[in-house]
Parts: sequence; structure tokens; C-alpha cells
Amino acid sequence: MSPDDVVEEVKKSGLRGRGGAGFPTGMKWSFLAKPEGVPRHLIVNADESEPGTFKDRYLMEHIPHLLIEGIIVASYALGSNTSFIYIRGEYAWIVDILEQAIQEARNNGFLGKNILNSGFDCDIHVQRGAGAYICGEETALLESLEGKRGNPRIKPPFPAVKGAWDRPTVVNNVESISAVVPIINLGGEEYAKIGVGKSTGTKLISACGNINKPGVYEIDMTISVEEFIYSDEYCGGIPNGKRLKACIPGGSSVPILPANLLLKTAKGEQRMMNYESLSDGGFQTGSMMGSGGFIVFDEDQCIVKHTYTLARFYRHESCGQCSPCREGTGWMEKLLWRLENGQGKMSDIDLLWEIQSKIEGNTICPLGDAAAWPVAAAIRHFRDEFEWHVTHAEEAQVRNFGLAHYADPIQPIPA
Repeated sequence: MSPDDVVEEVKKSGLRGRGGAGFPTGMKWSFLAKPEGVPRHLIVNADESEPGTFKDRYLMEHIPHLLIEGIIVASYALGSNTSFIYIRGEYAWIVDILEQAIQEARNNGFLGKNILNSGFDCDIHVQRGAGAYICGEETALLESLEGKRGNPRIKPPFPAVKGAWDRPTVVNNVESISAVVPIINLGGEEYAKIGVGKSTGTKLISACGNINKPGVYEIDMTISVEEFIYSDEYCGGIPNGKRLKACIPGGSSVPILPANLLLKTAKGEQRMMNYESLSDGGFQTGSMMGSGGFIVFDEDQCIVKHTYTLARFYRHESCGQCSPCREGTGWMEKLLWRLENGQGKMSDIDLLWEIQSKIEGNTICPLGDAAAWPVAAAIRHFRDEFEWHVTHAEEAQVRNFGLAHYADPIQPIPA
């Protein structure tokens, strides 16, 4: 196969980026500029830092050769002779696993000069980050890779034209690149037959929270959310017969959904575990597949408390480059602390709503949106819970979260 043939097969497969945005991978590859005499690069984004998301860790830890093979094939398609894996600092032990797998590939002639007499040269280098969430954003990742502070760049120019060291660069997630291997083995059209609609292939979901069987699951995207939560094949239901209250279906940055909108859409249709169904209804009644970080909350969980926890995270991880994000995330954290600890006022809820709306869409990179969306969705769907923290200040301070005051949870599904 020629490099262009590989790109065409990935296009036919319909593979969507598994890092969160869901942009078609083959189309992203076709945007890569190819100026004469200028090196190009493939960079694998392994800076998996979103709370609740740990699927890439599983891939790299348990089947690193799948990722290495995917990098070699993708590098051939893109004309990258030097490719990189940029991995988060906390995954220190996985660096050793990847380095060993890369060396084994070199020893067997799958990396280096003139791979298998193909005339193609390629090598892979692992670069460890310092553990900053912002470096999962592709342009901040490029800055960090170049040895600079991991601040996002203004786009355009896009990395496909001016990326690492001003050279054309493609940045893809670990799961996306690992999917290239089955696509080439099966053929793009056969791969596209797995799944449904524009949600082709399989998807890794890292499931956690109040479920009996937390872990990483590979799913066919034709299953329902209800089956994923309650079947023994996947999450195994909610411990101790508790009722389902809410779920963040795609990593901490995507909107939380109350149980009634999680299992069925606003139109009353069964909610499915795929890109289209999870986003049905937009942010008013839907959410996103995101990075596949599936966080389940049972009836005992306090949405205000969890929203405060997420706000603390995004305030800490903001790089501070944009004023709306730098100032706004700090104010959201302060207001949520007051509400969580029974010191809030009704006007604080409206102020919180106004602040998140000033952050969304007004920052260089998506971290501002990632900080704003959880707050907006929590107020949209659980405003009564925020108000309860104001009207029952003493109970809130001693953590006596009476369930009767909260949004209506879903009864357990009969066995």
C-alpha cells in the first residue's frame, strides 16, 4: 500500500478521534501540509489527565506493541520519519514499558533505517511531560515538547501546517493510533461496519464511580447506556441496590446528566453508547462521548460537592494565559466552596451561572470550556440541590445531605 492508500483506508473506516473531540482521523491526516524538503511529525498524545479517564493507560500498560505498530503505520502514511509519544509525567512506570516495546521493535527491524527493505525510515521517541493537564491540548503539548512552558498557541496556523518546530505535525490520541492496526488488517470498509452511523469501530470506556465493576471496557457502540451500567458484562449495576442519580459520560469536562436524561433522551428514545446518541439534545438535555471517562453517581452523592471538586481541579490546572479562565475558574471555585459549606446565598447561584457563561468560548484553548461546562450542567439539572445548600445551611455544614431534597433518581433496574 502507498501512504495515500493508508490514509484512504482510515478515511473509509470513519474512525473518529478518541481523545475527546471526535474529529474524523482520516480527514485530519489529509490536512497535513507537505512542503518539499521539510520534515513532518506524528505525535501521540498520551497526556491522559482528564479526571475519570484512564483508557490510554490500559492500552500502553498492557498492549504497548499495538500502539507501536499503529505509530509505524501512521508514520508511513504521513511521511513522518521521527515520531513522538508525549506522555503525562505521572505515568512514569509506563515510560519504561514503552521504551522496552520500542527497543524490541528496533531489534526486530520494525523501526530504524529502511524498515523491512521498504525504503521507509522511522524511529519513535518517548517524551515525558511534567504532569500539567493543559499539555493535553495539542498546541500546549507542542510547546512543552519543544522545551517551553506548556501554554496553548493561538490557531491558525494549525499544527498540520505549523506544528512541532514549525514543521507540519499531526497530533493523535493513543486510542486513535492503536485503532489504525485493525483498520488496516480488516480494511476500512469492513471496520466501518462495526458500530452504528458515524460511530464506527469499537470504543474504550473507562468506567468508575458507584458501579460494581469499575474498569476499562471495549464496547460496540450499538449498546444502550442502561445495558452498559446494569449488565454483568460491563459495569454490573450500582452497589448495595442504590438508585442511579446521575452520570458524567465522557470525562469530567463534559456535561453531567441526571438519571432520567441519561437512560432516555428528551424525546423518550433509549440513550445509546455512541457519539450521536449521547449528544442528542445538545447541552440542554444531552452530553458528549468525550474521552470515554464514564463516572456514575448513586443517590447518596452530592452534586454540589462533586462540582466543587471539579472546579478546584480546573482552577489549579488553568495555565493563566487568558483572563476569563484565570480569573473565572478561581471565582467559580470560591463560590462553590461557599455553597458546599453552607455559607452561600441564592444570588451566588446566579453569579456562578453568569461567570461560567463568560468563560465559555472566550479562551485560547478548550480548558475554559472544560471548566465552564460541568458548572453549567450541574446548575441546569440540579439547581434545587444548590438551593438546598442555601436554605439548609446547617445541615450542609455537617454533611447531612438529605436525599429528599435532591433531584429525582432512577429506581434500581429489576434483575
